[in-house]
Amino acid sequence: MKNSLMALSAALMLGGVASAQNVAFEEYNLDNGLHVILHNDPSAPVIITSVMYHVGAKDENPERTGFAHFFEHLLFEGTENIKRGEWFKIVTSNGGVNNANTTEDRTYYFEVFPSNNIELGLWMESERMLHPVINQIGVDTQNEVVKEEKRLRYDNSPYGQLIPVVKKNMFKNHPYRWTTIGSMDHLDAAKLEEFQAFNKKFYIPNNAVLVVAGDISNKEQTKKWIQQYFGNIPKAPAIERKSFPEAPITQTINDTFEDPNIQIPMIVTAYRTPSMKTRDARVLDFISGILSDGKSSRLYKKIVDNNKTALQVGAFSYSQEDYGTYILYGLPQAPHTSEDILKEMDEEIVKLQTELISEKELQKLQNKYDNQYINGNSSVEGIAENLASFYLLYGDVNLINTEKDIYKTITREEIREVAKKYLNPNQRLVLNYVPSKDKAQN
Repeated sequence: MKNSLMALSAALMLGGVASAQNVAFEEYNLDNGLHVILHNDPSAPVIITSVMYHVGAKDENPERTGFAHFFEHLLFEGTENIKRGEWFKIVTSNGGVNNANTTEDRTYYFEVFPSNNIELGLWMESERMLHPVINQIGVDTQNEVVKEEKRLRYDNSPYGQLIPVVKKNMFKNHPYRWTTIGSMDHLDAAKLEEFQAFNKKFYIPNNAVLVVAGDISNKEQTKKWIQQYFGNIPKAPAIERKSFPEAPITQTINDTFEDPNIQIPMIVTAYRTPSMKTRDARVLDFISGILSDGKSSRLYKKIVDNNKTALQVGAFSYSQEDYGTYILYGLPQAPHTSEDILKEMDEEIVKLQTELISEKELQKLQNKYDNQYINGNSSVEGIAENLASFYLLYGDVNLINTEKDIYKTITREEIREVAKKYLNPNQRLVLNYVPSKDKAQN
């Protein structure tokens, strides 16, 4: 088995070798609303069968947070035709690997098989959609799994509460105010019927996209299998999605959080930004590159390398379907303080707001995003997830080919204007993320 997995990994690395060529695909709908995307890449004998559902943490009841992430685990428990505990055995015994992940906006499941197992992958994903077994033993089992994950990733991890605290401050009305992993108290309190209702509402063909990518040797046969396994799954009532507008932030939000898992404080600033679908969100990606991409970036060169004010600094855009959050952070190096880092970070923001970056910097950014495009589509696995995301979250599958052109048209003037528009002191959170007092005394 180890050898077959190694061979599969090697095939994945070879499949779709890095290339700037456009990604070819075919898309269509089944009668039940399931959107299908096919991408043929015969360069390696590997096939990806994946389903992305338009359900994430933002679709949850505020009193039942964590359901979408919980289902990432729960829907591996078994189906009417796959006994409990057999899912992973079937995958590995057929030379495959599988996984799933959840965000605030969507949930993604996939299998990677040798291409002669394409029918198996389609059958398994159709079983997950049509015949999941959601019973008390599965809920209880996965409840313990999720609790352990929360302890590992959030409760006992240094700086593990950073994103939860930022989200809580940045969003007062929108469901982005809670984390994807949600509340363990909510999961404990939920009845089996609530999990079953959540499944019935969201894990449906007309709320999903199926992507088959890789060595599709017989496209017509693949389409027949898709119709055979997914075509008879009933269409469900359309999901009514609510809007949760947030009032603009007009004055600085100040907060302090004590973390018992750290010894060095962190200064954090966060700004609410527009949807990842907007051009401005892509300009903010460029701003991240200017500020903190590598040791030649402005923040690193000034604050870490030259002034030695910080041990580490960074800036990144936390992009989401409805809103984004732009976050900067730094860890002070004694005898400097968090306030020193904040002052120097703000100076660099002001420079972006008042001065044009150089043509050389702009070219460097464009080269970086060209490279990211190539890397993101360098394997059939990456292509499959990109195809699903661009359809489900952006409404345009062909962005897999055209988004790079959007980045190429971003101007120096736009970078200055976007920095002026979103990155102002009265529009942000300033978070002092510090060691707990008990920790400091020890």
